[in-house]
Amino acid sequence: MICFPNAKINLGLHIINKREDGFHNIETVFYPVNCCDMLEVVVGSQLSNKVNFFTDGLKIEGDTNDNLIIKAYHLLDADFKLPAVQFFLYKNIQMGAGLGGGSADAAFAIKLLNDKFELNLSISQMQNYASQLGSDCAFFIENKTAYAFGRGYELENFDLDLSNYFIALIAPPIHSSTALAYKNVLKREELNENYSLKKLLQQPIENWKHIIENDFEKTVFKAIPKLPIIKQQLYDCGALYASMSGSGSCMFGIFNHQPKLTNELNKMIVYSGKL
Repeated sequence: MICFPNAKINLGLHIINKREDGFHNIETVFYPVNCCDMLEVVVGSQLSNKVNFFTDGLKIEGDTNDNLIIKAYHLLDADFKLPAVQFFLYKNIQMGAGLGGGSADAAFAIKLLNDKFELNLSISQMQNYASQLGSDCAFFIENKTAYAFGRGYELENFDLDLSNYFIALIAPPIHSSTALAYKNVLKREELNENYSLKKLLQQPIENWKHIIENDFEKTVFKAIPKLPIIKQQLYDCGALYASMSGSGSCMFGIFNHQPKLTNELNKMIVYSGKL
């Protein structure tokens, strides 16, 4: 059984305050993008291990046992005693880019296992499992535009249709860690309803350039000065709105036409097409 975990972008990201558990309260709007990995699961009755994991495409660093797909399997296996399986992941979504690729893989693994073994889990049950794996994992269960708040896995449906627009995802060969993004980030201390993304994103997209902010840009741009240059280049190419996604380092531009990018940007492009 095969599925295609997709990326997301953040339309704005506000850091509200730090929680007692050490995490941060945020608000953002997640929007799915048709830039995908490929994930397959097969039953592995002859396997020596309970779960085997193979990859191709972009190289995935680190211990395989720390991969969120494996953790998703073990999470469900603890409750449902799953058969042995083999996962194959073709990795296409850039890592350390703020596109949620690892979170998408984990969430789609939960959905894949639910379908494969007919676990009959509800959307809310799958979201609960996903939220144990990462703050934005739960979003990918329903995988539709959502306003996220709290730690990022509290979700509300958000009515926003950008299907008539185009997007360009630009991923420079620079890794931006979440720890880097949070370092010295300025917190808003409270959620101001007048300046909430819920309200700001209702304005015409032509206004977003002046009102929609990703608070992580303030710290990440200082550490990676190439990123604000890319942002300006996207505007120079005609973007209606450009921003860093999540904690970076991917930059994106939203256009009202198929974007015509410079040679420099084309060398870093990972996806270009309809939203």
